[in-house]
Amino acid sequence: MTPGRERGLAALLCAAGAGLVLLAAGRTWAAVEAEDAITPFSQTLTGGDLGGASGALGWAGLAGLAAIFAAGGRVRAGVGVLIALFGAGIVYASAAAVQRSNVLSAAGDKSALLKLGADPAVDVNLWWTVSVAGGVLLVAAGAVTAVRGARWPAMSARYERATPRKPAAEADAGPAGVGPADDDPSAMWKSLDRGEDPTAQKNGRP
Repeated sequence: MTPGRERGLAALLCAAGAGLVLLAAGRTWAAVEAEDAITPFSQTLTGGDLGGASGALGWAGLAGLAAIFAAGGRVRAGVGVLIALFGAGIVYASAAAVQRSNVLSAAGDKSALLKLGADPAVDVNLWWTVSVAGGVLLVAAGAVTAVRGARWPAMSARYERATPRKPAAEADAGPAGVGPADDDPSAMWKSLDRGEDPTAQKNGRP
């Protein structure tokens, strides 16, 4: 696989991983029901309600996507290490967020009625695993970038174009010289002001 394709694969993994994490963060991860409370109630909690750390790390991973293209050499390899760490943090934070104690604590912060329930029931769905999957993709993207990223071409080098420079003699040519100055209307008017015939100069007549 060419370096350009390796970079594209890492960018795709990073974008997909961060996208899954951010998508999951806004979905319902758990529901709490307190049927034995004085006032029975149920409450749903999103990934953001259960901590929000995974969502914040997802945004950081998305920022790393731009750095994959903008950075180069060892800096890009360092970015890969950071992306991998972001992914590992997402996996840990997502798994910790759906623990019963954390779910009940988050639900209690949103409603005091939970404390009146004898034994509230906690139901966790699979959206947290989507966040974990996104974290795993970020780890993979970061690992590929850390190991191979130093060899990838920088984005600026791909689009860089050399600008030809004019020779010093040509740049300094006056109104009577040979070069771009001959076609300059202002130079022609200056010659007329001095009493010179610019057409005679072009044809080699004194």
